[in-house]
Amino acid sequence: MGDPRKIRKKYSPPDHPWGKARIDEERDITRNYALKNKKEIWKMVSILRDFKKQAKKLNSLSTKQSEKEKALLLKKLVRKGFLKETDNLDAVLVITAKDIFERRLQTLVVKKGLARTMKQARQFITHRHIKVNDSIVTSPSYLVTPEVESTIVFSDISPLTDPNHPERAIPQKTEEKKAETVEKQ
Repeated sequence: MGDPRKIRKKYSPPDHPWGKARIDEERDITRNYALKNKKEIWKMVSILRDFKKQAKKLNSLSTKQSEKEKALLLKKLVRKGFLKETDNLDAVLVITAKDIFERRLQTLVVKKGLARTMKQARQFITHRHIKVNDSIVTSPSYLVTPEVESTIVFSDISPLTDPNHPERAIPQKTEEKKAETVEKQ
């Protein structure tokens, strides 16, 4: 049967290893979201694939149990922030991998302004500088729900809580640079 503690893959790799279009798309995603490797992409795509597979299966059924499962799936996707309360099961098929990448902790740290770049956000998270809902999270791929999104802050033990920390320095704004070039002319 196997060891119950054995860690199993949470993704499936692409069917063909050398598809140029897929490789280019993965390269862009890796750059935009500062991912460690392609496995992170495949994990998020596998999560999306599972949701879509379940939605397709439930769309074809019309039993009491399938209605309960439809409601549970929609509730789960609303709670995770992939759908709105008013969406129906067909909206699950419209969700893209980009929607999932936008819910990752690493992306939200940059959007909140706690880090300047995606790579810096990844570093802050892995070095235990970021706290979500009063607990330190060290996984950049942690999917954050909308209800705890507002609780993303620097941890209490982090030196980054000081607003004068050099890594928190805000780069010069483009308006100031434009003003300097106008004065020179």
